[in-house]
Amino acid sequence: MMRHISTLLVALLLLPLFASAENSTRAPGYTVHHNAIPTAMLTPAIASSYSIIRSKYRGLLNVSIIRTLEGTTGQPVKGQVKVVATNLLDQSRTIAMREIKEEEAIYYIGEFPIINRETLTFRMEVIPEGTDNTIRAALSQQFFID
Repeated sequence: MMRHISTLLVALLLLPLFASAENSTRAPGYTVHHNAIPTAMLTPAIASSYSIIRSKYRGLLNVSIIRTLEGTTGQPVKGQVKVVATNLLDQSRTIAMREIKEEEAIYYIGEFPIINRETLTFRMEVIPEGTDNTIRAALSQQFFID
């Protein structure tokens, strides 16, 4: 069971303007949580502490893998996370993901460029550590630059 929640994870999950951007995909024994936000929504301190470039022209994808455990909120697990983002013109780019581990929390983040009113569809292939099962997840998100 998770006792501590990381600072970045809390920041990503508590952004009320982007609550609808949070999403999850369930698979047997696991839930993959995923969301995308502009990095400008992060505080300068959080962005700096995770070496994230804070800009209204950059987005951040956050992915976590939670093993289902009866009677708990689940257990974070490591895994392989591969992501391809595609825009409405069918242009694709691979998003490099990096692992963040804080106390008991484990998640993967990746940064990418964004433009105003751009809609990106993120297609994720997630393989939880210790399995050979691939969980496929998708998230579409439109980004706005003020």
